[in-house]
Amino acid sequence: MLRKELNIHSFQDFLEHFPIRHIDKTRVDQIATLSPQQEYAYVGGKLISAEVIGQARGQRLVAKLQDATGIIELVWFQGIQWVKKILHVGHSYLVFGRLGFFMNSPQMSHPDIEGFTVMASGGKPHLEPIYPSTEKLKARGINGAMMAKFTQEIFRKISPRDLPENLPDYILLPYKLMGRFEAYNQIHFPQTLAHYEQALRRLKFEELFFAQLRINLIKLERHRFSKGFRFDKVGDLFRRFYAEFLPFELTGAQKRVLKEIRQDTATGRQMNRLLQGDVGSGKTMVALLCMLLAADNGFQSTMMAPTEILARQHYQSLREYVKDLPLQIEILTGSTKQKERRRILEGCADGSIHVLLGTHAVIEEKVKFANLGFAVIDEQHKFGVAQRAKLWKKNSLPPHVLVMTATPIPRTLALTAYGDLDYSVMDELPPGRKPIETFHRHETARPSVMDFIRKEIHAGRQAYIIYPLIEESSKVDYENLEKGYEEVKAFFPEPKYWISKVHGRQEAEMKQTNMRRFEAGDTQILVSTTVIEVGVNVPNATVMVIESAEKFGLSQLHQLRGRVGRGAEKSYCILLTGNKVSRDAKERLSIMVATNDGFKIAEKDLEIRGPGEIEGTRQSGALNFKLASIVSDKAMLEVARTEVEKLLEQDPDLVMAENLLIKNHLHAHKHKTGWGKIA
Repeated sequence: MLRKELNIHSFQDFLEHFPIRHIDKTRVDQIATLSPQQEYAYVGGKLISAEVIGQARGQRLVAKLQDATGIIELVWFQGIQWVKKILHVGHSYLVFGRLGFFMNSPQMSHPDIEGFTVMASGGKPHLEPIYPSTEKLKARGINGAMMAKFTQEIFRKISPRDLPENLPDYILLPYKLMGRFEAYNQIHFPQTLAHYEQALRRLKFEELFFAQLRINLIKLERHRFSKGFRFDKVGDLFRRFYAEFLPFELTGAQKRVLKEIRQDTATGRQMNRLLQGDVGSGKTMVALLCMLLAADNGFQSTMMAPTEILARQHYQSLREYVKDLPLQIEILTGSTKQKERRRILEGCADGSIHVLLGTHAVIEEKVKFANLGFAVIDEQHKFGVAQRAKLWKKNSLPPHVLVMTATPIPRTLALTAYGDLDYSVMDELPPGRKPIETFHRHETARPSVMDFIRKEIHAGRQAYIIYPLIEESSKVDYENLEKGYEEVKAFFPEPKYWISKVHGRQEAEMKQTNMRRFEAGDTQILVSTTVIEVGVNVPNATVMVIESAEKFGLSQLHQLRGRVGRGAEKSYCILLTGNKVSRDAKERLSIMVATNDGFKIAEKDLEIRGPGEIEGTRQSGALNFKLASIVSDKAMLEVARTEVEKLLEQDPDLVMAENLLIKNHLHAHKHKTGWGKIA
């Protein structure tokens, strides 16, 4: 039951099933003073009634507890027969639980009743642990009090030998960290609140330290042993492009990243680098310069994008950039015709194609390269690990890999979820980019929003109107888009205005045609679902209207906003919502209005949603912390990382005497087992 409900397999798992809070037994609430602002309550009194109400499946046990100041109602919907046996009207009980109010009267559902009180302290008032449990366990009588009894029994039977120290004194002493055995004891049964805080601090640090150590050991291993191709010269292609065809002066951030990549690719080890930069920071230009470097050294490159629209966008812009250079660029997608596909496959195999762009079609088995040396993965979170790994097998040694994302990743998340990759940030926008003004408007303001779009169109500009996409094939989404399209047409009648429509159900050819008409300026408005979220580049578009903006996440809103503000003209983003908006949605919208900084937005997104919900990190074992939080423990994470870096610089193989504790702990937890199974 414990295994199934709480994933507890061993005694060690039990000790790591930490309390979620402690009841302060020195303070019992009076019922009359309870308020809706209070989340939990601890009350004592006499049970004055207990009866089962309702029929069969709808049954519930309702009891009333009275103290000198008032009455509280206690309710159980499960385990009714078991609870009824232990409750006796006229007896006194101590009760702890989540507080609710019904018709202004306090009540608790499934409270812990007569909490575990006998302790080594001789029964004196103390902080009593409350453990996370489930309704199924509570129905079997395995409630928080039972868990506490069991945990205390384990502590009676073990000694510090069973929870050996895993951090050396040179870390423990400067940071004043509590010993490991004592920390486990004090986090369950603290003498005081201060002891609990110290224990929590120690165990959080341990979690963060070992997470960083494992990630950095993987990176160290890769740096030492993964062979890669050497790009040791800067040749004519790179030099000529840089001197004659570079369309704008590179930002300091672009130059810094290029230098990091140049250093990586010259070592003879395989590069695995994550490049994150805000929307419009110039990542594609960095990728192109790296491809020219690869070509100068006799290697081919490939660039994989998540959608055909984005792949074609890259193809058009890169072809334009290098049209005067002897560099052959081709594109391969699902819609490439058979004859064209055959020609491209032959060109890749014989080396006459220097750069292949495309969707996941580029990783298909049939695509063989003469000498692939550099691979770029754009919007990396849209691809699975298995898909990315296929690129590694396209040459005798794996090519250098640059994964790019325009979804800014907060530093703390990058250090944990992507810490095994080398990590570059581009935090500057190219010169001349103007900040986008963002407004939140309710449905009632729709006519004035449309008037604003009309004004921009009359000034020669274009606009996007985006509808939410919950599922690619959802009938409801499609109907919403169609309805919206008809509504937009009523505001902007043909032939005075022309509108393009793009969505996931369209044939690829129709989608491309509609996009091209908008890019060419033949249509003034693009009505679309979020298929245009990444990579679409129309410098003349100055207005982005996001319909039902309350349904979008922060990073998606930021991505969509980044489709405007790409030209010299002032650009605007209008977040259109219904009149009733939830508190969370209001917070997201106000952040969007307040800042254009993708990194600030990503930090907020992390705070609101937590790391497990951020796209692409759900499977990351590095984030499975029991106590630590990369949101609230940012400072501690940085300290742990610094200590790990110092340690690996001095002793990369962990052979020094003072580091044997660390090495032993890593070894013991490689295939984590406890001290025998719990039956």
